[in-house]
Amino acid sequence: MTQTSKITYLGNLSTEAEHLKSGQKIITDAPTDNNGRGEAFSPTDLAATSLGSCAITVIGIAAQKEEHEFKNTEVAITKIMSTDSPRRISKIKVEFSFTCEPALTDEQKRRYERVAHTCPVALSLHPDIEQEMIFTWLN
Repeated sequence: MTQTSKITYLGNLSTEAEHLKSGQKIITDAPTDNNGRGEAFSPTDLAATSLGSCAITVIGIAAQKEEHEFKNTEVAITKIMSTDSPRRISKIKVEFSFTCEPALTDEQKRRYERVAHTCPVALSLHPDIEQEMIFTWLN
């Protein structure tokens, strides 16, 4: 099996993750509420952001088959951490602001919303993490 990525600990609670196939890199930093500087995505930020990125990606895959285009659609992520111990993500709020060409029917919109809820990241997250997805269709 081929490795996906390599992580190097940079010190001061920061890491550099390299995607081995592309060479692209991501820096992480611990958040300010957990001894870090908050100068980059934290690992939990990436986990939450992955949900929104995965959902819009699988919607994009489905849209290609239907000849719909969601270019410039924005996805806002809010990560909520648990206030009790152990420290963990308790909720991820994903807010989509869709633009689509051509305009969609209500049934098409519902179909894309179902696709979002069944993306691989959504299905992989622990069931204790509340996933709230909000869909705003701008056209």
